[in-house]
Amino acid sequence: MGKGKENMDLVEEDEYYETTDEEDEEEEEEEEEKWRKHYSSKHRILLVGEGDFSFSLCLAREFGSAHNMVATSLDTQENIGRKYSNGLGNIRELEERGCLVLYGVDAKQMSQHYFLRTQKFDRIVYNFPHVGFIFRENSYCQIQLNKGLVKEFLRNAKLLLKEGKGEIHVSHKEGDPYNKWELVKKAEKIGLILHEAVPFCKEDYPGYTNKRAQGNQSDASFRLGDCRTYKFRPLTPSPKYSLNGK
Repeated sequence: MGKGKENMDLVEEDEYYETTDEEDEEEEEEEEEKWRKHYSSKHRILLVGEGDFSFSLCLAREFGSAHNMVATSLDTQENIGRKYSNGLGNIRELEERGCLVLYGVDAKQMSQHYFLRTQKFDRIVYNFPHVGFIFRENSYCQIQLNKGLVKEFLRNAKLLLKEGKGEIHVSHKEGDPYNKWELVKKAEKIGLILHEAVPFCKEDYPGYTNKRAQGNQSDASFRLGDCRTYKFRPLTPSPKYSLNGK
């Protein structure tokens, strides 16, 4: 009888270890890196100036989780509910997937935000920055306002990048008057270098809808046309050599 009990104990132990191995394999699968275009589930990602949060949600769905993401908007939660038909629903799903959603975050001052100033990110993303339709799009005043926005965003984003490997991504329309914003020149003046500029295709981000965000048509999309994602990295200082070559 004692021997039979011992054998049963061994069988139960074997079953326990088999179950444990299966659980380990499942955990490894859950941690598998997933990509959506330029963004990885292993990246710590800050999304700035979200409209209805559909871009953030696209990434979260692709990754299967949003624990690596912080998504922000200048709007209050109340305003988002008023402006966008899917805004609150998107936020609810993002939070259920583990994303931290922050309201009232000004892209021009975000490095001083009480939480963000304690963080560092691999990717900081701002899709189609715009101050709103205050003047005509091609007027001098409107262009100056938008130039000021991108300049201060880049300045603040640089302070929130992880050292050595972080990137700032700005998706931006091409042609007149958008080329007058001098995005690349503004970046260079604050110590950022253009790594590459690649075509932005809305179809690469299933579920993403770009929004006008202002006025009576805040929930409507605007025509994208030709646009690119500009990827900036901090300028790396050239190595200094002594006279003896060391």
